[in-house]
Amino acid sequence: MGNSIGKKIVLTVFGESHGSGIGFCIDNIPAGIKINYEEIEKELSERRPKGIGETGRVESDDYEIISGVFNGYTTGAPLLVIIKNKNIKSSDYDKNKPRPSHADYVAYMKYKGYNDYRGGGHFSGRLTASIVFAGAIFGDELKKRKIEISSHIKKIGSVEDRDYDFNNMEKDFFSLQNKKYKVIDDIEEKVEKEIEKVSKEGDSIGGIIQTAVLNMPIGAGEPMFDSVESELSRGIFSIGATKGIEFGLGFLFADKKGSEVNDEMYMDGDIVKTYTNYNGGINGGISNGMPIVFNVAVKPTPSIYKEQKTINIEKMANDTLVIEGRHDPCIVRRICPVIKNMTRFIIADILMQSRLW
Repeated sequence: MGNSIGKKIVLTVFGESHGSGIGFCIDNIPAGIKINYEEIEKELSERRPKGIGETGRVESDDYEIISGVFNGYTTGAPLLVIIKNKNIKSSDYDKNKPRPSHADYVAYMKYKGYNDYRGGGHFSGRLTASIVFAGAIFGDELKKRKIEISSHIKKIGSVEDRDYDFNNMEKDFFSLQNKKYKVIDDIEEKVEKEIEKVSKEGDSIGGIIQTAVLNMPIGAGEPMFDSVESELSRGIFSIGATKGIEFGLGFLFADKKGSEVNDEMYMDGDIVKTYTNYNGGINGGISNGMPIVFNVAVKPTPSIYKEQKTINIEKMANDTLVIEGRHDPCIVRRICPVIKNMTRFIIADILMQSRLW
């Protein structure tokens, strides 16, 4: 299993959905980072279920820092954290009937039936709590460098939010702070109704999350294979349910002329800026000083309550499946803090790779 990410600082995630706990280890973490426990709890809280359209499994995320922190600061030793699992109901899962579009079958085949299938085991979204915690550790350090990172719901089903305003991103970031659904426009009620509708149908729905990184210094990223896009994409695709990523204008570039989408430059005092940001703050895999902006496609949750066709592994025959248990009809809201904090971690690692930390 490949459970580690990062080149200068290395994050390793461990645990299973219905095991005694999950957790992570960060190796080569710089000494002297102050642990902001309030920030960690705030981010973990954003990831927890909050009622309509979300799982009934609510974990308190009680954790223990085993090593790497002394008197509230990182020591430079490996930082090891265990997050307890308490709200477990393993009887909802049938090892012989893999859920369509889930990792159940491929995990069974890859690990020859020895995988922990309960709640998806190591492939469960439960493990994203570790990603949120790990990324939150770097929040204050990035802010010291004036780097701000925010994720918002751009789309859920037919309900769509506007993009971040290139000229007023700080204002948009601030407007999201106290919202349950991280949307810029006043559409929270529409989002909730969209999720409630598919929930009542026993179905699920996907969406798009947009993330922006402000004040990234010019020159971060190492071409060709360690570009900013490459590093961020690897991190984002390690999050379950993410199926697509585009930077800046992304796939819309295909229908445009260069004269329409080239980001023309100008001098703002002694600082070089661009009038537009179609390239999402990256040229040649290197940050250009403009906001890094990317969209992530999130697929509908595979665990739905409609009858589905599957196979029976024990009998090696066709079968049907009606899923029981506690599942999210829409995972988009809860993935927002996961993408945000994975981005925090990756940006910190990119800065260290580029000697800009």
